[in-house]
Amino acid sequence: MSISNALQQVLQQEIHKRSLPDNFMHTVLHWYLPVAEQIMLAKKNTQQTLLVSFNGSQGSGKSTITAFLRLILIHQFEFNTVEVSIDDFYLTHHDRQQLAKNIHPLFATRGVPGTHDIQLAVNTINCLRSCTQQSPCAVPQFDKAIDDRKPEAQWPLVNEPVDVILFEGWCNHAPLSTAAQLEQPVNDLERNEDAEGIWRSYSNRQLAEYHRLLFDRAELLIHLKVPSFEKVYEWRGLQEKKLEKDAGVDNHAVMNEQQLQRFIQHYERITRLCLQQLPELADIVLTLNDQHAIESILLKSSECENV
Repeated sequence: MSISNALQQVLQQEIHKRSLPDNFMHTVLHWYLPVAEQIMLAKKNTQQTLLVSFNGSQGSGKSTITAFLRLILIHQFEFNTVEVSIDDFYLTHHDRQQLAKNIHPLFATRGVPGTHDIQLAVNTINCLRSCTQQSPCAVPQFDKAIDDRKPEAQWPLVNEPVDVILFEGWCNHAPLSTAAQLEQPVNDLERNEDAEGIWRSYSNRQLAEYHRLLFDRAELLIHLKVPSFEKVYEWRGLQEKKLEKDAGVDNHAVMNEQQLQRFIQHYERITRLCLQQLPELADIVLTLNDQHAIESILLKSSECENV
């Protein structure tokens, strides 16, 4: 499919803004464009706002692909498209501290199911599916620098009907752990800091609610499949090195290797289950190689291999 000059220009601007290599345009046209076409076809088959859910581990590239897909859907297919991240629905810092006090100390760290305001997420999706100029929708924003939700006055407004919602999150559609799986710790964090399984069991029950209230409403599920869980450590570690380079060695917000290992262990159980099961469940699977590049796309029953 050929693209317009206007789309090519905005894509180049996004590549430059994200400091991506010049040859990233090949990734956009060769891999992202076919995904956008599938979303377009799905949208044509429904009269309501299309909810597209993206799952991928930390560092897999969820925010990158959704940003470019939004541009393609707007400029190529003329769909009013909104990006939403599950990260923007975290509980407030105060509420997470209360959760850590009342349920388990590990809930002080945001990320796992149970640390989100899932009702706020549901209300926002409902609002986006019905918003107009007369009834605009405010989309929540979370500021990771202060570990808290931004004031509501700073939330961006959507004030026209939405065709497509691109909803990304590391635990979107994550499989539930069985009772037998919950009994066995998967790493040192669970073994030493959640010996009785209170944290992981509560999070698993909350994940079931995420499915019931939100995930099950998505019309499409797209999974970014990383080569292995070990790559999550590696790619997340590269992000920390970039932070250190940008901020300087005195920046205390940058995690060292030991801190990073403990941090990622919060997400290991769910991430491993996603890697095992979601490639079979997702409507579209983008497989990444060891160099962090897409090497194949599985579009439902049709597979397109890289050449």
